[in-house]
Amino acid sequence: REDAVLWGECISGALYWNDFENLAKKCGFLDPRLMKDSVITVENRKLESKLGCIKFFSATYRLWKLDGLESHCEDYGQAVIYKGTCPLSPDKFELDGHHAIQTGKVFPVCGNTWKMLHDTRFKKHFEFIGNFDTHYGIDQGCGTVIPYSSAKEAAAAGGCC
Repeated sequence: REDAVLWGECISGALYWNDFENLAKKCGFLDPRLMKDSVITVENRKLESKLGCIKFFSATYRLWKLDGLESHCEDYGQAVIYKGTCPLSPDKFELDGHHAIQTGKVFPVCGNTWKMLHDTRFKKHFEFIGNFDTHYGIDQGCGTVIPYSSAKEAAAAGGCC
């Protein structure tokens, strides 16, 4: 706000991506899903000189306020099959930038993704496999892994959990 030009160009005051995700979580959207993003170029030397190495992105998120969502993607051995019945999406359903679900193919999902499809308007477009009876830990396909180096050493040695 201190620089009228940067403020007027909607550059000053832009949210840092992790601040946005934390705000979403604080408001009850526990697992924000990035749909798509693109780089925003400034293309103005005067403004670029003020910004230095700061980069800007436009991002579209899908936010879910559902009971029972977990803070991380947890593996319960579940999967879905997309029926191909959503309008304009006969071949695949794109839940977010990480989940493009092909029609008719079994697609493993974490518990949160399962709920996002099962507990919403999308339920009629999917078959659901599994339940929440057995917990297998963090879903390895969702970007979070156990942080302990000793766990990585045990996995390399053939250990589990």
